[in-house]
Amino acid sequence: MKRTIILLFAVILSFVSITAQESDYELVAKTVNYYLEGGTNNDFETLKKAFHETATMKYMTKDGYKEVNALEFFSGMDASKPKQNRMTRIEDITISGHAANARLEIEYPTFLFIDFMNLLKIDGEWKIVNKIFYRKPKMGPVN
Repeated sequence: MKRTIILLFAVILSFVSITAQESDYELVAKTVNYYLEGGTNNDFETLKKAFHETATMKYMTKDGYKEVNALEFFSGMDASKPKQNRMTRIEDITISGHAANARLEIEYPTFLFIDFMNLLKIDGEWKIVNKIFYRKPKMGPVN
């Protein structure tokens, strides 16, 4: 009887742990979707829900390494402009305690952005604290 109770307790504890992880997974996905939807719709108010106020964006250009405040970088968005012609995907989410990473793909007609978002659970809310990305050109048609 005692073994049955211990086994039942272990199963319940495992279920609660799995459910909590799924919940964090959904919350991280919700956060990165604010970024994706805001960017697609040129909607800064939606996009800024994803980022911590001090979030950085780091990237390479032909002139070298750049580092900026992510919210300042995106602040010029104009929701009255047409929607972006792109497809977005969450390729992967990895969570370890209060830290998470999401790999996103944003596909435009001629190139692909591969974004790596680092998130922290701050005061119970997932926020992007850092973004790095790579802009990958698409191959043209073969003649």
